[in-house]
Amino acid sequence: QVQLVESGGGLVQAGGSLRLSCAASGRTFNMYAMGWFRQAPGKEREFVAAIRWSDDNTYYADSVKGRFTISRDNAKSTVYLQMNSLKSDDTAVYSCAAAIYHGYTLFTPEAYGVWGQGTQITVSS
Repeated sequence: QVQLVESGGGLVQAGGSLRLSCAASGRTFNMYAMGWFRQAPGKEREFVAAIRWSDDNTYYADSVKGRFTISRDNAKSTVYLQMNSLKSDDTAVYSCAAAIYHGYTLFTPEAYGVWGQGTQITVSS
């Protein structure tokens, strides 16, 4: 089984930056990508970003493109989400997830079989 531990959440002013980390451990060989999703109060969970292991291709939601960057450190089995120019609309619980199910696009939760505990990001205006 894969375990994911997130860190880096908190409170930031609009226009500021934060970096989230997601450290993976356990049977990480089952993973072929990792992604970040977020869920704001009263809203459905939405895709934020993903990175694929085989070619380091990255994918972003239109709402964060140009502001957020996903990257990984292979040696540490860690994925990062650098968030710049944060807006109040970015306020949500952010969760990382490990993609282990094939046949699904990385934009959908169905590809992901392991989820982190979630970390709160609050952007004050």
